[in-house]
Amino acid sequence: MHANELTHLPALHRQAATVVAQRLDELVSFSELLHANPELGWDEHRAAEWTAQLLECSGFTVERGYLGFPTAIRAVYGTGAKRVGLMAEYDALPGLGHACGHNIISATSVGAALALAEVADAAGLSVELYGTPAEEGGGGKIEMLKRGAFAGLDLAMMAHPGPVDSAEANPYAVAHHHIEYRGHSAHAAAYPEQGVNANDAFIVAQVALGLLRQQLPAGTRVHGIQTNGGQAPNAIPGKTEGRWYVRAENLEELERLDQKVRRCFEAGAHATGAKLAVTPESEPYSEFRTEHRALEIYRSHAIALGRNFDAPAEHATMNRASTDMGNVSQVVPAIHPYIGLNCYPVSNHQPAFEARCVGPAANQAIHDGAAALAATALDYLAGVNP
Repeated sequence: MHANELTHLPALHRQAATVVAQRLDELVSFSELLHANPELGWDEHRAAEWTAQLLECSGFTVERGYLGFPTAIRAVYGTGAKRVGLMAEYDALPGLGHACGHNIISATSVGAALALAEVADAAGLSVELYGTPAEEGGGGKIEMLKRGAFAGLDLAMMAHPGPVDSAEANPYAVAHHHIEYRGHSAHAAAYPEQGVNANDAFIVAQVALGLLRQQLPAGTRVHGIQTNGGQAPNAIPGKTEGRWYVRAENLEELERLDQKVRRCFEAGAHATGAKLAVTPESEPYSEFRTEHRALEIYRSHAIALGRNFDAPAEHATMNRASTDMGNVSQVVPAIHPYIGLNCYPVSNHQPAFEARCVGPAANQAIHDGAAALAATALDYLAGVNP
């Protein structure tokens, strides 16, 4: 948005939008730095520090190692009674780097925080930026919630990149499991009768899961990978491992489905004699509770910036992706819109999407997302109706 396009905005909105425009090159460089240096969940040491430094240099008070988590931060500007929280996710995916676009999320949230800091005193705001580790299966925000993070926020926000714009998050609740079978290794040709085949246990479980799918409720998902199937073809595997996700519309339905899935893995153990261990990788992610007035405000500002929400529904299903922001939304008012990179059918968690998370479309998403989130906070906390 150019300066001559800002004249129709209220003064505080104009100030905030100007900050985003003036600092866009810096925000893009920050996003590109994260993109070029991907770090996995709970190990985002450089990302957390770069985020902290950028905000600290802009006058924020930064708490590193927030709540005892080495890669979590909390940065605060202003002392107003109205508290807005912006979430910066910066973990990457194993083998795929920033193919979910968390570098864009961080830059967008930082941009919105910088914009709101410019008008915090006039608007009576406390602006809080949270660096939240391990969204990709680790449940970082859930662990932070358990230690008191986000309590009392008047509004929590972030914008997530996707193939197209989609305003309302409607994520599945999800449970993440680490699966392990332990059998007994043996020479597959000479002494097979001495073996207990842990890989057979995994195969039996996957067959059971495949048969279960006929009875799965509509709108549920069960999927995963085997990460260790053995070491040599002539050795009966004594240990196998995998990671499996179970998704449903809400936590209540997830609990029922999860019990059925667990029985499929138990079948593998019973059939082969291998010992089964199912270990949660995090607490379950919940469904999302959207603050609809805030979302409609966001939608109107995004449209004013040239975004559109007219993509076919089948192009916009990234809004079903599970997120630990859902758990935050159960505690404080929250929105989690998706901002498009105009790249469908290329979509999140693909190598091609990782490539799209830098470049002109990504840069525009950072600008528009930061500006729209900042304007949303100003209107929502001022009691404006869309």
